[in-house]
Amino acid sequence: MINHFGDRLVEANRQSGTPLCMGIDPHLNMIPKLFGLKSLTFDSDATVQAINDFSMACLDQAIGKVAAIKPQSAFFEQHGPAGMKILQNLGRAAIDAGLLVVMDAKRGDIGSTSAAYAAGWIGHSAPFPSDALTINPWLGIDTLFPFLERADATGSGLFVLNRTSNPGASDLQDQMVNGQKLYKHLATLLAPLVAARNGKTGTSALGIVAGATWPQEAFDLRKALPSAPFLVPGFGAQGAGPEKATSGLVRGQHGWEGGLVNSTRALIFSETTVKANTLTDWRSAITATIDQNKAILNSVL
Repeated sequence: MINHFGDRLVEANRQSGTPLCMGIDPHLNMIPKLFGLKSLTFDSDATVQAINDFSMACLDQAIGKVAAIKPQSAFFEQHGPAGMKILQNLGRAAIDAGLLVVMDAKRGDIGSTSAAYAAGWIGHSAPFPSDALTINPWLGIDTLFPFLERADATGSGLFVLNRTSNPGASDLQDQMVNGQKLYKHLATLLAPLVAARNGKTGTSALGIVAGATWPQEAFDLRKALPSAPFLVPGFGAQGAGPEKATSGLVRGQHGWEGGLVNSTRALIFSETTVKANTLTDWRSAITATIDQNKAILNSVL
């Protein structure tokens, strides 16, 4: 196995033919009834089973069709130990199937606490196994080093929150520091760390989160961080189209690569999937939705 996240990401882009990443966020009020969800009671055995069955079914449809999955940990954490067990099993099953796993847990703290978070969330042998983890840098660059140490040791990746997709991101990220907007200042600080982790493909194991809702900012960040993989939220349900979503990605010989465009609601909660009455119909709807979104992204030149 290639023991470098950037190289594995590029390979996943090429094998799947897409930068598309399936977000797996089991919103209780959106899981189709065919999965047996009878109530929104968090501590119900039936609820836990429905979350498990839905999450694993999403994974089954993702294998071989998208470059990665991105479970959002909060939607599992809210169900306590049972939910975290599902997340653990989901990550392990995806890795065993050869699919990249980006754990969206947005961890970030200082010193030994960061090291403990890193041990829990980074690498195939972690309790919550992953190929990459989202992390929050806003306590300072020094807080990244325990995560980097763990990622380097396990051939894993990191996606640092840089220019996020939410409307309020500008409240802090657009403030000026040393003549630069704060998100650009962060990119300047990250640049040597990114370059030091380039793989054989020229793609680094250290990447950033750059929301599709800010295409000009993504373009600027690509110039500042030419080898960083981008994790791009905001495509689809949050309003960004394919041109915006791919504005910070790298065009390879066979399509977009070196990054991931995440889509959750447009893939697993589309109108046709939510209305499906049988598992067969649901699977067909998911496959059709994935194919449609892949085609949309690939149509951007």
